[in-house]
Amino acid sequence: MQTASIQASLRAANLDGWLFFDHHRRDPLAYRILGLPEDSQPSRRWYYFVPADGEPRKLVHRIESGTLDSVPGNKDVYSSWADQQTKLHLLLNGAKRIAMQYSPNCAIPYVSLIDAGTIELVRSTGVEIVTSADFVQEFEARWSQKQFQLHLEAGKLVDKALREAFDFVGEKLRSHQTLTEYDVQQFIRRKFSHYGLYTDHGPIVAVNANASDPHYEPSCDRTAHVQPGDVLLIDLWAKLTEPDAVYYDITWTGFCGDVIPDAVQRVFEVARDARKRGSQFVIDQVAQRTPIAGFEVDDVVRGYIDQNGLGQYFFHRTGHSIGTEVHGTGANMDNLESHDERRIIPHSCFSIEPGIYLPEFGIRSEVNVYVGEGFAQVTGEQQEQMVRL
Repeated sequence: MQTASIQASLRAANLDGWLFFDHHRRDPLAYRILGLPEDSQPSRRWYYFVPADGEPRKLVHRIESGTLDSVPGNKDVYSSWADQQTKLHLLLNGAKRIAMQYSPNCAIPYVSLIDAGTIELVRSTGVEIVTSADFVQEFEARWSQKQFQLHLEAGKLVDKALREAFDFVGEKLRSHQTLTEYDVQQFIRRKFSHYGLYTDHGPIVAVNANASDPHYEPSCDRTAHVQPGDVLLIDLWAKLTEPDAVYYDITWTGFCGDVIPDAVQRVFEVARDARKRGSQFVIDQVAQRTPIAGFEVDDVVRGYIDQNGLGQYFFHRTGHSIGTEVHGTGANMDNLESHDERRIIPHSCFSIEPGIYLPEFGIRSEVNVYVGEGFAQVTGEQQEQMVRL
């Protein structure tokens, strides 16, 4: 646990502390940030308060008094609900403004994990609660140098699996063999297994109108045939099967034929160029050490698609944070689903993935952008032209 670093950040933000709370592992962020044992399964409420100065303080139930023994601090125990409320006041004694896993109006749902009743209870002690979103990003979404290297290694293997998948499709089409979206998905899953990659689900393999559903996934009993004249979208994400490995997440599109229709080509070029504008904006701003927020990246990408008359067909955020989970807890590139004002910080990674979803077909173009100290980079291969199959 990084007590000294957390306290320094609290002081810089003029906060009196950070209150962690959990019941039945509702807040996975607390366990990761505090470094609590993965096998801990508390059935009673616990509180852990990190003040801006001084020793952390714990409040745990008497029958689970060892729940927080792995982290430093003075411990108090309670049994009854009245005892809990009295000792919660003591736990927060002297604090006026504190952070919790809370987001006003649930603007950032990844952080808004504390239930309303607990917020009411904590507020009854007289403290003001502010969001911990920036602290979560700082202490949970930053990558180590090793994680960055694991990401790059995974990226090379995922890029290779993608190339092999397109080759597989092309061979099947040229030999006039029956092929489904599910066949291609399972081909990729086998490649992942062979290369030592893990994914929690997916990948997305979608043709034509199915590609206009951003979260479509084929299955053995829900799949379309891949045929000449089809637009084919493949979205795949995976990480190495090593401790603390982080994801690599990309989307490419292809066309099953030599001559790409003008309407398809135009949509592809708009999505591609919007993606490139977004990543270049981040690269330029970081190089100039100009602070940027997630919503600003979304504005750049969405603005370009709007200018080209296709804005109504781009109905999700531009990108998401990436970490040990494919959807991480750092800043999202979002000014649509939420107004994400969190700053993009060094040692974090996110996707840039504009998508244009017409009724007949969908195009998405996705890369990952890593931000270091004074630099940012796209971490893998970038699609410049549709893949002809």
